[in-house]
Amino acid sequence: MNLFIINTHHYYPFSEGKLNAALVDIAREEAESAGHQVQITTMQDSYDVEAEIAKHEWADVVLLQIPVNWMGVPWSFKKYMDEVYTAGMSGRLCDGDGRHRDQPEKQYGSGGVLGDKRYMLSLTFNAPQAAFGDPAQFLFQGRSVDDLFFPTHMNFRFFDMKALETFVCYDVMKNPDTENDKLRFRHHLREQLGLNA
Repeated sequence: MNLFIINTHHYYPFSEGKLNAALVDIAREEAESAGHQVQITTMQDSYDVEAEIAKHEWADVVLLQIPVNWMGVPWSFKKYMDEVYTAGMSGRLCDGDGRHRDQPEKQYGSGGVLGDKRYMLSLTFNAPQAAFGDPAQFLFQGRSVDDLFFPTHMNFRFFDMKALETFVCYDVMKNPDTENDKLRFRHHLREQLGLNA
């Protein structure tokens, strides 16, 4: 298996990215110890658009390590998507939106060419787990984490990629359980990626 990890963390004084970096290291370690190849891109570093498209083509699984920022991805990863994924619309990641002027009736978003690939979201939240899935909660009103990240899921569905189960670390600033989160992540990776097989 080829695993491409994208660390989307963007540095802020109150959020240095230590947990996200640790989770990236765990994913690399777990995959490499099982004999798999790993490539990593970090938003804090410069990147080449063509090289990033090639990493997506190379990968069997793309793992997005995302610190949730204002209910979505950090702005630097949105910039990455705007640059890399737009460049990939010429047929390397998708054939546009799947429709053409001579076939406008085709379903929008059906042009993906990465149907043999999977992706996984790994999210770190300040929000507690209790904030999700409960209609009585003020902010999310019963919605799940995957409901919140529906646009991100759609970005990868646009490429015809298949979702693996999302991993979440909750309450990482006000009530962290970091060591248990790391153990849970190892188990999640082994289960979702079949690393014990």
